[in-house]
Amino acid sequence: MDLEYWETLLGEAIEEVEYRDIFIVAEVEDKTLAPVSLEIVGKARELADSLGAYVKCVLLGGDVKGSADELFLRGADTVYLAEDPALEEYNLDTYVKVLGDFFEQKKPEVVLLGATDIGRELAPRLAQRLGAPLFTNCVEIEIDASERLLLATYPVYGGDYFHVSASPSARPQIVTVSPGTFAIPEAFEYRAGEVESIPVELPEVEPRVKVLEEVTEEARGNVPLSEAKVIVSGGRGMGDEAGFSLLERLAGALKGVVAGSRGAVDEGWIGEERQVGMTGVRVRPDLYIACGISGAIHHYIGMQDARFVVAINDDEDAPIFKVADIGVVGDVREVIQALIEELEAEG
Repeated sequence: MDLEYWETLLGEAIEEVEYRDIFIVAEVEDKTLAPVSLEIVGKARELADSLGAYVKCVLLGGDVKGSADELFLRGADTVYLAEDPALEEYNLDTYVKVLGDFFEQKKPEVVLLGATDIGRELAPRLAQRLGAPLFTNCVEIEIDASERLLLATYPVYGGDYFHVSASPSARPQIVTVSPGTFAIPEAFEYRAGEVESIPVELPEVEPRVKVLEEVTEEARGNVPLSEAKVIVSGGRGMGDEAGFSLLERLAGALKGVVAGSRGAVDEGWIGEERQVGMTGVRVRPDLYIACGISGAIHHYIGMQDARFVVAINDDEDAPIFKVADIGVVGDVREVIQALIEELEAEG
């Protein structure tokens, strides 16, 4: 997809653009690529193909070269490695320094990051450093190829509406994508790419924040929602915290995890990090059990990719029943208690 190739193919000269290609800041967790990084590689491949551009990924860490092959298989053309002991653990100041210097030199057209704890902190600092527009928590990204214009869609007003934004002139365009928004692309074994090293110079950078301890979801006994195969999710219909204790028992019997709707978060029955929905986590479990959840659109968007949905609600007209594979109308606590007893009896 070199400029010369396209000029030959089309038989006409193409105007050179200063900012080119789609770059991804990939995250590595315990020497494994974060799922959201693989998701945005697939989307970047789609966008790059429409622009006649390349997909280029940046990996930062102490020893991250082993993740490069996976990025190639999913659609990357080039992987840049910034390897240094100072990058072994994430630190905002050092990461902004390395990425800021690199992007000022390479001039990407679009930069994609996952809307993770790291991405949400890193993206605005990079945007400020580069004088770039920033679109956060996006649930859709499109390209107007004729104008080389990125159209970013993200939820507003608590997920009740969508807003589409664009930046006609400022570059690069920086975007964070909510985890679970896009499917992880298929890996093609024939794909390969080029690995390049990024010089890392950090003598003058003194991190203002030091990591004292890292506690993962797995260490807390929780599987990240985006990776869970079975999710038992509760809404306001559960009534109170005691209702969520029932959900914990049901999830334990099914070897699943507990999540909740925005209403349950607002009531304080579950933490924000366990919220499923447009403004929470988008999930793709094999089994999703919605308990006492009405099924409003902002919740449905978060769980629409579940393979099998069971809904339990005492309102037979609840919207959740329209998208459920199995619906149970009845007192949600009584139904859950009966399920728990049956599962425990079977061992």
